[in-house]
Amino acid sequence: MKFENVLVEVNGFGRFQIRMILLLVIPRVTLPFHFLLNNFITVIPSHHCDISSLDDGERFRNLSLEDKLVVGVPSQSDGSPSLCQMFPEPQYHLLYNSTNATDLPTIPCQNGWVYDNSTFKSTLATEWDLVCDKKSVNRATATIFFMGVMVGAAAFGYHSDRFGRKKTLLVSYIITAIFGFASAFSYNFAMFAAMRFFTGFGISGISIVSIVLCIEWVDIKHRTAVGVLLSLDWSMSTVLLPGVAYLVKDWRHLTATVTSPLLLAIISWRWLPESARWLISNGKVNSAHFHLTECAKHNRREEFMADIKPEVLSKVIIVEDENRKYSYVDLVKTPRMRQLALKTGIVWFGVACIYYGISLNVSGFGLNIYLTQFIYGVTEVPAKIFIIFFLNKIGRRLTQAGTLFLTGLCLFCNMFIPQSQWIARTFLGASGKMFAEAAFTTVFLYTTELYPTVMRQNGLGYSSFMARIGVSVSPLVIILEDVWSFLPSIMFCLVAVAATLSAFFLPETLNVRLPETIEDVEQTRRRSIPSSDEKPTL
Repeated sequence: MKFENVLVEVNGFGRFQIRMILLLVIPRVTLPFHFLLNNFITVIPSHHCDISSLDDGERFRNLSLEDKLVVGVPSQSDGSPSLCQMFPEPQYHLLYNSTNATDLPTIPCQNGWVYDNSTFKSTLATEWDLVCDKKSVNRATATIFFMGVMVGAAAFGYHSDRFGRKKTLLVSYIITAIFGFASAFSYNFAMFAAMRFFTGFGISGISIVSIVLCIEWVDIKHRTAVGVLLSLDWSMSTVLLPGVAYLVKDWRHLTATVTSPLLLAIISWRWLPESARWLISNGKVNSAHFHLTECAKHNRREEFMADIKPEVLSKVIIVEDENRKYSYVDLVKTPRMRQLALKTGIVWFGVACIYYGISLNVSGFGLNIYLTQFIYGVTEVPAKIFIIFFLNKIGRRLTQAGTLFLTGLCLFCNMFIPQSQWIARTFLGASGKMFAEAAFTTVFLYTTELYPTVMRQNGLGYSSFMARIGVSVSPLVIILEDVWSFLPSIMFCLVAVAATLSAFFLPETLNVRLPETIEDVEQTRRRSIPSSDEKPTL
């Protein structure tokens, strides 16, 4: 008898699993909230130097605001006030003749800046004057956050396999909540940067542990649908975020607002089950029997578990060594695990690099930031819907390779579309983003099915670590357009090809039992769809 047979007998997708999914959605809504938060809190609104120091008497005070800007701030080529320069003294003659302003001496802003607060009440830039010479500091906040996510992926991947899914999930809830709220109360940028790093560290655990816990409780028949539908919370929250940001225009209040669902998640954590797979793999058969019995009660299959004793469960998953503690080193100890780690690492790097490369490189739709973010979220929903069909019909391997290839194809074709044809470029850009989102959805499910239970969280942690390296590389690739305009697209296309080839050589997992041990990976797994008609041998 295999664990999959036990899951089918207690109903691998019943009220127990639905309740668990709903409990996991509560913390998961904070994922896109925090991952995309920088789009709103780091916005640099229109600004110009504070020229109150130029007040030299009644004449200056009697000028309108527009005239004060004319005599106090040089104009840019488009006629708007300079962002970072001012005149050392009022140039009243410019009120009558502004053609000779180019030769006038200018100095950097002396008394700070005046910001346009019509769209955003407060941002990081307006709070700590992160403009002009400090503009790069403002941009660094995203990099700092993703560095935290990268480190957190490795840490939580290891600890989840060592101490269990449920305990690790609670730790990630608490860390993200504490440092998320602390970010909102930061009194200088250095403190804010540190708080965002640890927020990223904690939220990485929510991302990778929740999906594994969910998949390990679902039977083969429903694994695809549940894996994809669970990822819909990202798209739905992406659609919801611009509405929240529109209503909460202060960056401190917005940061606290997007963190607040974790308070409810901490309260509801007690009702989450531990992974029965993990418990059996670690020799904790009594606890596994308890959770499986709870599952059977909720799904009205009590009669099956009444005949199953805890000792029987120890034979459901053949444990190599109950006392063995697995680590990332085990990813490279055996031949097939080495190949698996190499290939999944390349795929995750490619998926993340391309996804964020498109997100950062597509210029948008010429709309305001709220509507643009809303449209970006909406375009991801079709990707989630059609991907369910392909995952079940052609399998994980071809779906993963196909979505990556189509993403690269969209980028390649876009190179030959003139800038003037913005409709075609926007269509290809949105299509590329849709395929990239489909690739991201697939890779989470696919990787969870590829790694064995004893190493599943380590494998996903390592893969997520590789993805964050890809995220960090994306902005650097985009900068290459200063060297040659086509170079970023060519680089992303090459990454897409490499990831496509790596995905193509991964083993298929459609209708295949989840591997439990490293030995299962080293041997060929057979296809099997257990049904309730199968009578397991006890």
